[in-house]
Amino acid sequence: MANLVAELNSLDFSVYIGGPLQAAIQAQNAASMATVNFIKEVGFEPGSTPGTMGPVRYVDFKFSKSVPDPDYDPDAPVSATNQPMMNQDIEVQVPLLAMLTPPALRIDEMTIDFNAKLTSVETASVSSEFAASAELGINYKVVNFKASASYKRTSSRGTSVEKTYNLGVKLTAVNDEMPEGLDRILTMLEDSITSKEA
Repeated sequence: MANLVAELNSLDFSVYIGGPLQAAIQAQNAASMATVNFIKEVGFEPGSTPGTMGPVRYVDFKFSKSVPDPDYDPDAPVSATNQPMMNQDIEVQVPLLAMLTPPALRIDEMTIDFNAKLTSVETASVSSEFAASAELGINYKVVNFKASASYKRTSSRGTSVEKTYNLGVKLTAVNDEMPEGLDRILTMLEDSITSKEA
């Protein structure tokens, strides 16, 4: 009979369980570095030396809106020069990071299902062979008789172990809440939004 306990003990669980777990840790690390690279490359101008960040990158918006005319005289008739409203060109500077959502992917749940199925099959076979032959010869006053017989029995026993391994990994990733430090920085950037007359 096969020793199934020894078969199970020979499994390298550090590979079956640790492998997917290590891959998840590396994926989480890559997601964090993607956030850092996004902020560096999108939110800041390139620095004067390689590997450094320059000033915050802004996006300029120019538009026109209607505002009350401070020179409007309600007692005077409305004319081309005396209008209650006037168009004013406005220019707004907005930090690019305040307009975008930085990627913040986080592994929320990971389930590793590993199933090992060992099936032991014991086989036995027995075969028998019997052979006999006889020969009779008669000559004058002489009788010859020859006989032979043979018997052969063969038996074999064996044990085979069928191994089946199933590995299933279920991973749930969510877009994580913004870290508090990054949230404060983005709030400061939002406060730096400026608008002025063009």
